[in-house]
Parts: sequence; C-alpha cells; structure tokens
Amino acid sequence: MENKNILITGGAGFIGVNLAKSLLEKRNSQVIVYDNLSRKGVENNLQWLRSQKYKNLKFIKGDVRDYKKLKEAVKGCGEVYHLAAQVAVTSSVEDPIEDFGINAEGALYVLEAVRKLSPGAVFIFTSTNKVYGELLHLKLKEGKTRYILTEKKKGVSEAESLDFHSPYGCSKGTADQYVRDYYRIYGLKTVVFRQSCIYGEHQYGNEDQGWVAHFIIKSLLGRKINIYGDGKQIRDLLEVSDLIRAYGAALRKIDKAKGEIYNIGGGAENAFSLLELIAFLKKEMKKEIEYDFDEWRPGDQKVFISDNTKLKKELGWSPSVSKEKGIRKLIGWIENNIDIIKRVNKG
Repeated sequence: MENKNILITGGAGFIGVNLAKSLLEKRNSQVIVYDNLSRKGVENNLQWLRSQKYKNLKFIKGDVRDYKKLKEAVKGCGEVYHLAAQVAVTSSVEDPIEDFGINAEGALYVLEAVRKLSPGAVFIFTSTNKVYGELLHLKLKEGKTRYILTEKKKGVSEAESLDFHSPYGCSKGTADQYVRDYYRIYGLKTVVFRQSCIYGEHQYGNEDQGWVAHFIIKSLLGRKINIYGDGKQIRDLLEVSDLIRAYGAALRKIDKAKGEIYNIGGGAENAFSLLELIAFLKKEMKKEIEYDFDEWRPGDQKVFISDNTKLKKELGWSPSVSKEKGIRKLIGWIENNIDIIKRVNKG
C-alpha cells in the first residue's frame, strides 16, 4: 500500500489534520486532504499543515456530495479515511435535510466511489456513540459530581442495541450501517469506529461540538460557560493521537478488522463529568470559571463510557494518554494559538 494514495475526507478538520500529519511523517504515499472548508477554523488547520512543507501533501477543495470530484480523488487510493461530516446534534435538529445530505448521502457517495474505482482500498469510517441513542435503560446512581453506572461498569459495548435519537444520530447511524454492509455485500475492507469524546490539538471547539476544547477556550478568555443539563453527565475522553493509533492497528490487522465495528473512547479511567472537567481546569489554570445551567438537549446521554474490550482483544489497542496529560497538552496548544482562536470564535 505504500505507493498508493491515501484519501482523508474532512482532512482539514481537527481529527483529519492530526491524521494527515501522522501519515505524512510516517508514510511515502501521497496524502490527499479533501475538505470543503465549511467549518470555522479548518482553514487555519490547512494553512498550518501546508506550512510544514510536506512534499507528499495534496489538497482538494470539495464536498462529499460532489460525486464526480470524489471519484477523481478516490482513484488510485489504497486507504480511505471518511471523516467528513456534519458534527453537531443541534445543527441536525435545525436542518435535518442538510444533515442527512452530508452524513448519509455523502458517506454513500464515498463508498460507491471506492467500490467502483478503488475496491481494494481499506475504508475507515468515523461513526459516533450517538447511534446508541439516549441510553435511558442504563442503571445509574447520582453522585455529587457525576452519574455512576451501577451495571456495565466497563461501559457500553458493541452489543448495545442501536437506537438513533436526533437527526444526527439517524444520519450517522445510516452511514454506519451502509459502511458495514459494503463489506458484507461488496467485500470492501471497511472498519467502523463508534467514537466517544475525542479531543486534542487543532480543535476549535464550540458550544455544539468539541466540548473539552470549548470549555478550555471559554475559561482562558474569561467567558461564562453554558452547561446544558445538570453538568453531571459523564463522557470518556480520548486524546486524538490514541485514536490515530487505533486506525493504524486496524490497517495493520485488516484481515481481522474488515467488516467489524468498534466502540472507542478513553474508557472508565478517562471519564469526566462536565462539572469535574471545570473543577480540573480551575485547578490547572488557577482561576475562577463562571458557568450557568440550561435545559437538557435532545438525546443527551447521562453517561457514555466506551467499553474498549473488543478493540483491545482483536487489535491489541488500549488508550495510552491519560485525561490529565491530554488536557494539559490541549491547554498549552490553545494558549499558544489564542489569537487565532479568538478570531475563529469571535463574539
């Protein structure tokens, strides 16, 4: 595969730019970043990536709904990482047709382009824990700062029933199942990662998505944080370099991984509630952080922790970056780029 191109849709996004950097440094293949640059901040990621002067970097400005352009990009590729997406539940509620077009139709166009032009390529897809819905049946108890699972203490496994809740859950879930079925029906080497809370450098978090970076940015700028719900909801945090290691593990063991779906997150040991993250940031930054409470948002899970057992057993992967180390690293990156971030998040 070394001589074949590598395509990353959504490659200027936060995960995409970190993945591109890793591949450009370790591989001789041409890495194609395909992105429509619609999300705030991603043009800065692309500019940064270009500034590194990689000789094997190519950029194509394109939308995943542009089938003709996708086919041109896919030709000659040995790996396709489909990261492009509409990523916010709130935006999906406001415009479900746009959300479906990007997430569901867009994924189908990428799959078809690969099937017709590069059927031997490895196809890695970034799905989401939102395909499991609100998870109201999970048995919880309420602690002082968090909700606690009283059963399934390792978290949610791939055996959990699908229960799309919100247009975003529906569109990503549709894509998730199409990707799996393109292995079963057409024999494509597809792998689905149902991702929990991914965070790290080059993330321009906002109120709708990327909450860890968003909380850090608000705190550094001395602005009040809005908490939707009671702040005790739990997420397991995974630093982006660990996610990229998992992609690499799937690539190396593709005969085992093809056709599979994996839950991936930081696991129980890397879980924080919103209130706990604020307390950690107060201590790290040595400053007060203001916050208010608002209504719960539709489909918000009180607890999501990824049970990574299948991933560890089949691909030998487990998280290596602790939540404390990863968040400190992200704080440093945001501090060093605060002027750019202020322009991106102005107002």
